[in-house]
Amino acid sequence: MAVIVPFEGHSIPSIDQLVALVADDMARVNTTILSRTGSEVTMIPEVANHLISSGGKRLRPMLTLAMAHLAGYDGEGHVKLAASVEFMHTATLLHDDVVDESELRRGKLSARMLWGNEASVLVGDFLLGQAFRMMVEVGSLRALDILSAAAATIAEGEVMQLAAAKNTATTEDEYLAVIRGKTAELFAAASEVGPVVANRPKAEQTASRSFGMNLGIAFQLVDDVLDYGGKAAKLGKNTGDDFREGKITLPVVLAFRRGSDAERDFWIRTLERGEIEDGDLDHAIGLMTKHRTLEDTMQRAQHYGAMAVDALALFPSSPMKSALEQVVAFCLARSN
Repeated sequence: MAVIVPFEGHSIPSIDQLVALVADDMARVNTTILSRTGSEVTMIPEVANHLISSGGKRLRPMLTLAMAHLAGYDGEGHVKLAASVEFMHTATLLHDDVVDESELRRGKLSARMLWGNEASVLVGDFLLGQAFRMMVEVGSLRALDILSAAAATIAEGEVMQLAAAKNTATTEDEYLAVIRGKTAELFAAASEVGPVVANRPKAEQTASRSFGMNLGIAFQLVDDVLDYGGKAAKLGKNTGDDFREGKITLPVVLAFRRGSDAERDFWIRTLERGEIEDGDLDHAIGLMTKHRTLEDTMQRAQHYGAMAVDALALFPSSPMKSALEQVVAFCLARSN
């Protein structure tokens, strides 16, 4: 595995600097989230709060707050936009777990296991509705356009993933298109809306979007490695979940391409047909090790991470810029 060089002399990259810098605003975001999950329909706050309070890092809304600060924004709208971003993310997770038939989410039983698929989907829809209400309240048509377009793109990414599911013929380009839509688009939109509401020049808006997009791709590629790389349990997933669910991720795409006919038959049997036997996960990891697909996936993640850092070069040096560089390093270092 390639070595991650941390930024700014920190021995272990972390998001602590970012958390500290946005702490006051994040407290307001959390208050907003709690107030907007209220409903006379008891099940709605129960399901929403189960996931919202389950220990996620809230990275996406923190990016919205951070980019607004980086752009010198001095209004109030970034708080509601950050809450909107978190609601969009939570809705996606609720819907994802139904599509993937996931039993766990962040180490706890998923909402669908506790309340059922129907409730999970409908509460996700409720959260999306609340997100759009808050966007409208902010009064920025451009921010509304960015986040509503992101919602559509995320759904497209989900459908693309569904089409690629269990399809070992998926190419690297096709897979990257899936994660751009499914994962990176929300990072990009979350990062872009800060400079937009601050009325910053187009170049800063574009750079912020580029930062979020490349960070999101790197984030997902590291997740793909972690599913086969042993640290997954710390992140609230089981090692091999992607394998058991027949998900085609980049390490699989590379292993399939580089493998022998017999090895490709193995991937077809396990992922396309779902015929998984004892020892198959270990064999899959062995094939990935043989063909260096986990290392190569990490190298690609580092490439996108470097592009995310380059996108910040437009902004003058500041503690917030340094914190955002640390976020990139942290996302990459999760695999160490």
